Amino acid sequence: MAERRGWIEPGVCGLSVRRQCELLGLHRSNVYYEPVPESADELRLMRLIDEEYLRRPHLGSRGMVSHLARQGVLVNRKKMQRLLRKMGLQAIAPRPSTTQRAAGHKVYPYLLRGVEIVRPNQVWACDITYVPMQRGYLYLTAVMDWFSRCVLAWQLSNSMDVEFCLEALEGALRHGRPEIFNTDQGAQFTSQQFTQRLEQESIAISMDGKGRAIDNVMIERLWRTVKYENIYLKEYTTGTDCHEGLTAYFDYYCHERPHQGLANRTPWEAFRSTRRIPR
Repeated sequence: MAERRGWIEPGVCGLSVRRQCELLGLHRSNVYYEPVPESADELRLMRLIDEEYLRRPHLGSRGMVSHLARQGVLVNRKKMQRLLRKMGLQAIAPRPSTTQRAAGHKVYPYLLRGVEIVRPNQVWACDITYVPMQRGYLYLTAVMDWFSRCVLAWQLSNSMDVEFCLEALEGALRHGRPEIFNTDQGAQFTSQQFTQRLEQESIAISMDGKGRAIDNVMIERLWRTVKYENIYLKEYTTGTDCHEGLTAYFDYYCHERPHQGLANRTPWEAFRSTRRIPR
């Protein structure tokens, strides 16, 4: 878990970040929206890695080292592996011992192979992505309805902990209940806190195959869209600016931006509709 300056981590004091904020009379965003500080050279390198991963998610650490070397940027493999872990990135090609899940956490089977997604609330997906900023970085998580591409809830954090994922889940549940909830095998999603919350709602849990980001392809496409249409263009300075900018963007994405794959409807229109989209 990334360290938050001047903050007591939940594992140390036994209290969640949310509860600490309540006791201190602070808004959660004062803690979560402070970007993780990083050097300019490191941020530039991480930005190059992030952009290339969106184009070629099959590249692992060796492939990324080779790609950057062709651009005149020399990085050894050990450093590349550290940066990929920090950014929460892994290649889609299967490989041994790479999935970042916690020991003892249950991994659920992938339930979507061969399944036709034909209606809203049939499948929801959730994931985490790295958000580059001018003087640091944050993490973004979102819950998306797979059929309509509608972003039902999202959260920013400077730490890849389970709490901000749970907050996004709770926000999404205000819009309904999916039959299946799909994630990768990350420690946030395999944690008892997260899986038990889904089980409380009688939601079937599905997890991508090890090293197969393509199993969650719809939300991978969302990350590509939001980064090229907003995050890379804006180059946010503060967490508050980032939150405000993404609030405006996701409102546009869900309520104003039509998709050809949705018969030129917006994601929100498709999510609220029971009419099947012609294929």
